[in-house]
Amino acid sequence: MLATGAGPDREQPVQHTQIDPAILYFGTPVVLLSTIDAEGVTNTAPMSSVFWLGHTAVLGMGGRSQTARNLLETGECVINLPSAPLVSAVDALALTTGRDPVPVGKERVGYRHVPDKLAAAGLHGRPGDTVRAERIDECPVHLEARVVDAHTLAGQEPGDDATFLFEAAVSRVHVHDDIRAAGTTNRIDPDRWRPLIMAFQRFYGLAGELLPSRLATIDEEWYR
Repeated sequence: MLATGAGPDREQPVQHTQIDPAILYFGTPVVLLSTIDAEGVTNTAPMSSVFWLGHTAVLGMGGRSQTARNLLETGECVINLPSAPLVSAVDALALTTGRDPVPVGKERVGYRHVPDKLAAAGLHGRPGDTVRAERIDECPVHLEARVVDAHTLAGQEPGDDATFLFEAAVSRVHVHDDIRAAGTTNRIDPDRWRPLIMAFQRFYGLAGELLPSRLATIDEEWYR
């Protein structure tokens, strides 16, 4: 398929090739998702299948994870957003699981059971204000939330082999003061906030602003 380039000086068409990638992870923020089971045990897992609509977070994950089990059981979570400098701590939790025994599929690719994820990553937690799951001190952003809806992808039956989508209503937001916009009460300064991004299983950070956005002329409070 041929597509014409967007630039005014481009004369040659750009060639596109049809491919069939195994994953479509073009880049999303990394979060450390804290969840809790019925006995009050917290599990923390890195994940990046997440986006937000207003004050609702949409989380996607496989059913074989302890995180999915906890969300189905109690619905309580804290969406902790690490900044780019925390990449080593986040990577320390890769290939770890709170499930014991480790599901066979995960064991085959190198996952191991780790009961205390925060200790393994050198991080520190405290209970949330509105949920029992833990906020992680080192993460600049904490979003306390409760699941309001959960379902599998179309055509899938609930279970370890299913992919679940959770809608979680954010009940409280905590942020480090050093990422707040000066002179405001409720705004984040995007020039100070440097999220950790995952694209195709690899870590990246943000560069500086590319272009002032016309959308940014709308006051954030309009969305409230």
